Amino acid sequence: MKAELANTSLKTYTQDEAFNASLEYFKNDDLAARVWLNKYALKDSDGNLYELTPNDMHRRIAKEIARIEVKYAKPFSEDEIFNLIKDFKYIVPQGSPMAGIGNPYQIASLSNCFVIGNSGESDSYGGIMKIDQEQVQLMKRRGGVGHDLSHIRPKGSAVKNSALTSTGIVPFMERYSNSTREVAQDGRRGALMLSVSINHPDSEDFINAKLEQGKVTGANVSVRIDNDFMEAVKNGGDYIQKYPIFSDSPKVSKTIEATSLWKKIVHNAWKSAEPGILFWDTIINESVPDCYADLGYKTVSTNPCGEIPLCPYDSCRLLAINLFSYVENPFTAHAKFNFELFKKHVAAAQRIMDDIIDLELEKIDKILEKIDADPEMDEVKSIERNLWVNIQKKAKEGRRTGVGITGEGDMLAALGIRYGSEEGNAFSLEVHKTLAIAAYRASVHLAKERGAFGVFDAEREKNNPFINRLKEADSQLYYEMLEYGRRNIALLTIAPTGTTSLMTQTTSGIEPVFMPVYKRRRKVNPNDKDVRVDFVDEVGDSWEEYVVFHHRFKQWMEVNNIDTSKNYSQDELDGLIKKSPYYKATSNDVDWLSKVSMQGAIQKWVDHSISVTINLPSDVSEELVGELYLKAWEVGCKGVTVYRDGSRSGVLISNEEKKEAPAEETLTTFPTKRPQILEADVVRFQNNKEKWIAFIGLIDGKPYEIFTGLADDEDGILIPRWANNGLIIKNRNEDGTKRYDFQYKNKRGYKTTIEGLSHKFNPEYWNYAKLISSTLRHGMPIDKIVDLINSLQLDSESINTWKNGVGRALKRYVEDGTQAKGQHCDNCKSENLIYQEGCLTCKDCGSSKCG
Repeated sequence: MKAELANTSLKTYTQDEAFNASLEYFKNDDLAARVWLNKYALKDSDGNLYELTPNDMHRRIAKEIARIEVKYAKPFSEDEIFNLIKDFKYIVPQGSPMAGIGNPYQIASLSNCFVIGNSGESDSYGGIMKIDQEQVQLMKRRGGVGHDLSHIRPKGSAVKNSALTSTGIVPFMERYSNSTREVAQDGRRGALMLSVSINHPDSEDFINAKLEQGKVTGANVSVRIDNDFMEAVKNGGDYIQKYPIFSDSPKVSKTIEATSLWKKIVHNAWKSAEPGILFWDTIINESVPDCYADLGYKTVSTNPCGEIPLCPYDSCRLLAINLFSYVENPFTAHAKFNFELFKKHVAAAQRIMDDIIDLELEKIDKILEKIDADPEMDEVKSIERNLWVNIQKKAKEGRRTGVGITGEGDMLAALGIRYGSEEGNAFSLEVHKTLAIAAYRASVHLAKERGAFGVFDAEREKNNPFINRLKEADSQLYYEMLEYGRRNIALLTIAPTGTTSLMTQTTSGIEPVFMPVYKRRRKVNPNDKDVRVDFVDEVGDSWEEYVVFHHRFKQWMEVNNIDTSKNYSQDELDGLIKKSPYYKATSNDVDWLSKVSMQGAIQKWVDHSISVTINLPSDVSEELVGELYLKAWEVGCKGVTVYRDGSRSGVLISNEEKKEAPAEETLTTFPTKRPQILEADVVRFQNNKEKWIAFIGLIDGKPYEIFTGLADDEDGILIPRWANNGLIIKNRNEDGTKRYDFQYKNKRGYKTTIEGLSHKFNPEYWNYAKLISSTLRHGMPIDKIVDLINSLQLDSESINTWKNGVGRALKRYVEDGTQAKGQHCDNCKSENLIYQEGCLTCKDCGSSKCG
């Protein structure tokens, strides 16, 4: 592969060339240009850029899809495909397909999400480890992963090993979470969904697992709730939990008060935004693939955002249709939605998605070739190889697709319809019903041309509620499906479109606009000519405030001849919003019960699920959260998540003033006396081509002390690369002086001790390490310690390198979501920076900086 790539004569571009060109493409939208360049522009591992603007990317994608098209009847041409996907106007492949189609520089999957797991065997340690390895192998190929933990026996169950009893679910949640945090995906972290059935005796422990800060930070968690539990909640009755779940002859059985556990779920969601809820009976009863459950298509969990319920080893690729682009004469009295063009493009999108499955099968062949060529022993590679063989089988046999939408909020505004109103909900329902019928008709026509999915059986599907709704809405479609079958086992979803909506420059997915207009700041030199200084910060830096309009709000202004270049006051902005179709239609304005009802109605026409979060102000009650959850179940939602402003510690909150907690409440409490033995992490990093190492002593997983320095110094410490943890032991020398030893186990389990960490590093490092350790032991928050380290004024170049190294090591322990105050994004200058995996990540543009 390397030799093949080395001989290519593709034109390359500098970062500046590509950024300036893409900035012009996005009409000076700095954020969209940065996101495209960082995430989706074609580049190799050396950083060479092969695409100048998204036009090049769209041509790359069109060329590959056209290559697949010629295998089938009546193929689309490359230009036809290009015109459908160019400018992010109509059809938008999302995430992995956008980055991976036609990309020869990555051996990666085109799938956005996977579910793994099996029934009985994974309850053993070997099965649990197998799932762990499969999760990591998928994440390194760029996929998000979900799996269910309901098969793990509850805490205290008898096991036939030295432990005698099971530890239950929670320790394995930590294992899978930690594995996610370890995997890098082209500069981003892996994504994981963990679920468990409410019927499991450990479900309350699962529900509580994330309440403790720093626990299970690498996973989203959702609880699978069945109808019997919900009925018991409504009626104040009891509920029986079992293991195995729903067994007629369980090994463990206990009766609980349903409302008590329900209140715990509601309280935790109100307090920390988790767990999410999956209404499992609704998912299974409505699922078309579950008509083939006995053939391996039994749904067991969902992808990380919950919009794709999947069976083990199935996968899905995502594509969004930009609803805003089907509004003719937007923001005028003559605005209308072009349903005929929409139906035509839905059919094209479904066809393109089926082509992408063929491209994915080719990618899996490449992955299998890579695995076979790797030098490891076959027994080492067997789990990874079998994993991809299983995924390939499901993708080829079921041919599942994930056609969705974006821009719903802007579509309604462009039509002059208020999001969340009865009229808005009714129109959205009509659009999604149209989409479902058009996509299923396209899949039937594809089956006629290309053949039905491998296990299609109309008899199996005859009682499925979703299929019967299609039959009632369009009997001709139904009878054609009986005759020709269907190309794809399931077709539709509504995913969070995230960065996709930044490039379509629309609202995200099914959501309303977050804010139609807001203000940002940029640093300025007060001595420059014609500069305006609106704000001077505490260190004396000058800032100019400027208005940022949501793109379609700005389009509304232009249509109505309102000046978009003026620097409006806040009162003037409020007045503009009041005149606009976005008035009382933002995420904070929309009636929450109305939004849940809208989701339930639309869900009837989405065969997978809908990813949606109900954003609530900070002062809502727990009772309201419970009411929303109950309403979601009653109206037929498959899942629901709430986020109350400020509920998750460290997550960015709104600009409204809030009373700060006393400073001492933010401090970590440690023992007053240093324990003799501490668990320890070993952190390796590189600065200026030098290898560094840090030993970080931990109490309850939180840093308590640190020893760090050069790993390859003449007097430095050399330990095996695989030794990532151990113990720091406080000892005494023969003369009575203190020393700190590090002990780790070698691969045979024998203990190896390195004596005197304090004497292995340069004394100057040791003195500063004592200073940092002292602040750690007094419970100062890690992000504040990192700021302290960065502020040290040191003359020695080597000590400055040490400063960078120890700061980088400690950043790993900053709680994800912690806001970084007083810093600004290098890309978009936003102050909305948080720590994620020890890296500063911009919440506005998604750029990340480590080190």
